[in-house]
Amino acid sequence: MSHGPSHRPSTPGASSARVPAARPRRLVVGLTGGIGSGKSTVADLFAVRGAAIVDTDAIAHELTAPGSAAIDAIRAEFGDGVIRADGALDRDAMRERVFDDPAARQRLEAILHPMIRAESQRRLAAAEGAYAMLVVPLLVESGGRAGDVDRVLVVDCPTGVQIERVMRRNGLSRERVATILGAQASRAQRLAAADDVIDNGGAADALDAQVEALHRRYAQADRCESS
Repeated sequence: MSHGPSHRPSTPGASSARVPAARPRRLVVGLTGGIGSGKSTVADLFAVRGAAIVDTDAIAHELTAPGSAAIDAIRAEFGDGVIRADGALDRDAMRERVFDDPAARQRLEAILHPMIRAESQRRLAAAEGAYAMLVVPLLVESGGRAGDVDRVLVVDCPTGVQIERVMRRNGLSRERVATILGAQASRAQRLAAADDVIDNGGAADALDAQVEALHRRYAQADRCESS
């Protein structure tokens, strides 16, 4: 709160010595893509180049570990059936609980999303490096997180490639993976929301070249306005 100007005499240069110059605002890139698109692989390639990675899915895992911030609220809302014996969230049980129940999913999101957003903002504020990357699997579905990111980077690949990857990785049936994809934003919706796109449907060296090109662009982005 301002109490008006001070009437104490000032010493030339004293104010500038006490108050540091405003820190230039860091570019924040929102990284997203459908299940099996390869978001984690892409994030790792940016990380080795010096990007500060803030992964909301990793934060969600931390918040639902034994004794963590969200567990008591989730237990109170959904009961012991979604909590493992070690005290962590049983993600498979919770997934089954909310997948076909929009009201249950909204109750879970009401618990987790404010915590995830607060922690992601804290980490972004503390991040080092020329730019930061906020990894949000459901960025498009959540309305684009207006104000949180400066650019949206979509990791894209053919739907058939996504299905095969998730089947191999998670041991799920083709029908189950197709159902999961049907509950997410469509490929066309993601591409329409994208400022930048990485094609992850091909060879690893092609992926690395795309990441390198975008890394150079992001690192050189002019973010001179004050935060």
